[in-house]
Amino acid sequence: MLRELLAAAVIVLATAADAEEWMYEDRGVPIAYFDNGDAQLQFACRGGDLAMGFWVRVPDPQVAAAPAMSLAIAPDPVEIIDGSLPAGSSFVQDIPLIHNDGTSMIVRGPVARRWALIAQRAKAVIRIAYLRTNAQGQFEVFDSNAFGAKGSAATIRNVLERCG
Repeated sequence: MLRELLAAAVIVLATAADAEEWMYEDRGVPIAYFDNGDAQLQFACRGGDLAMGFWVRVPDPQVAAAPAMSLAIAPDPVEIIDGSLPAGSSFVQDIPLIHNDGTSMIVRGPVARRWALIAQRAKAVIRIAYLRTNAQGQFEVFDSNAFGAKGSAATIRNVLERCG
């Protein structure tokens, strides 16, 4: 019985991290939404521009104290390791952070579009992390989060079609 409950819990947790489609305020604006319990990732059309949002519920103290950081995304990576990023990673530099009930970052326009296309390529996992460069020129990685990519290609495509 305990094994069956554990298996069911694992399935529920894995399903929660996969892509979902929401409609923004019931106005027919799709949102590609991912939630793994620790963080959320969204692609949405806001005012005609594509926006990508990443929010960490309980950020690393260094992230929580930072006014800005860089953000990295990698489709189907091995773990993001301090000092290097997996092949296929893309990042944006020095974006302001929003500190309100966690920490978030919003990226709009061409960068959000490029990241949506990167996320669509993922077959199993989309990994996103805050990062900064240290004095030795290596990356320090914070709040690395993985999101299930199941359903992401179609869900993100719906957002991209709406947000031409």
